[in-house]
Amino acid sequence: MSTLLTAAPTRTYRASTRSALARLLLRRDTAVVVLLALVYYVAYATVPFFAGDITLYYLFLDLAPILVIALPMTLIIVTGEIDLSVASTAALASVLFGVLHRDGVPILAAALLALLAGAVAGAVNGLLVTKVGLPSLAVTIGTLALYRGIAVGLLGTTAVTEWPDSWTDAATARIGATQIPVVVLPIVVLVAVFVVLLHYTSFGRGTFAVGQSQEAARFSGVGVDRTKLVLFTLSGLVSALAGIYLTLRYGSARGDNATGLELQVIAAVLLGGVSIFGGRGAIPGAVAGVLLIGVIGSALRLADQSANVIQVVTGLLLVASVVGASLLGWLGGRLRRPGGGTRRRRQLAGTRSATPERTDAPATAAPGTTSTTGTTSTTALSDPTTQRVVPSGPSQ
Repeated sequence: MSTLLTAAPTRTYRASTRSALARLLLRRDTAVVVLLALVYYVAYATVPFFAGDITLYYLFLDLAPILVIALPMTLIIVTGEIDLSVASTAALASVLFGVLHRDGVPILAAALLALLAGAVAGAVNGLLVTKVGLPSLAVTIGTLALYRGIAVGLLGTTAVTEWPDSWTDAATARIGATQIPVVVLPIVVLVAVFVVLLHYTSFGRGTFAVGQSQEAARFSGVGVDRTKLVLFTLSGLVSALAGIYLTLRYGSARGDNATGLELQVIAAVLLGGVSIFGGRGAIPGAVAGVLLIGVIGSALRLADQSANVIQVVTGLLLVASVVGASLLGWLGGRLRRPGGGTRRRRQLAGTRSATPERTDAPATAAPGTTSTTGTTSTTALSDPTTQRVVPSGPSQ
């Protein structure tokens, strides 16, 4: 048995001086929401025909597949991975949906089989990343070409255009007398599900842990490979859902559906504050990023700008989101630590100079602090700066 002479010193930390409201306002996703409101106001006031209700209707229709795919993409990027095959998976599901319907399969069964194919395509990505150990960037670049090639090969240059009016009308229907499409309702439900999944469940906490440090996550009991596999499978499933929506909205199943959609999705997610290096991000920020990309694109189209200009702007926003995140992180670190590490080194130097030096001579224990048990005894040193219990050797 051993006894300490004095209690260990208590270390205190300075409490945050910022209120919860201030911390909320300083979040990057909050800044994206503010920027979205500003851009929308400018476009509303200056771009011809942007103020019409019909613009809002088509804006939601155009953004629906991007917004749906951005939800699982957010979780994947939070883990430090990426999925570039989402647009090709959507095209593959669109083609399978069309081919099965053309060959006499009931439309509901064809839709379910297309969703299953999308989940399998996502699972293939996940298995190659987790079991084979390949980088997700390389894997999904390969499957981007593979899935697109299969989609084009199944239909060639033809398209399936015969669809029941009830299904195509449902994809473009409005809510009552408003200009808000019905498709917004299931999207709101999906957003709520992903918000809960990422921010209020143990799976979401594990997702953040994987993005911050995979080794630490494994030691904490997080199934890193399982988490990634689930997310890639979920990405394939949701991408297939987007492919089915595109098919019904345009009334055409084609191998080139959703071409270039992955760039818009990734740009919107990163613009919404999700770190490309993993470990940080939020669903509301990703949603705001999608809406911001959509508002800018719609305003440019109404301003008679070509599709090439819109692609250039999207690319610039993608670069700016990555560079801006790194720059803001560096500036934030400098502001939190004035003078860099110099101030901390001076504090440590002052602490060392104020700490009494230890001597090699053994300390004299207070009466009753030495105990003998069996063949050894331990003595507590009286030096309060060490607070260690050291063996005093075998008892005589």
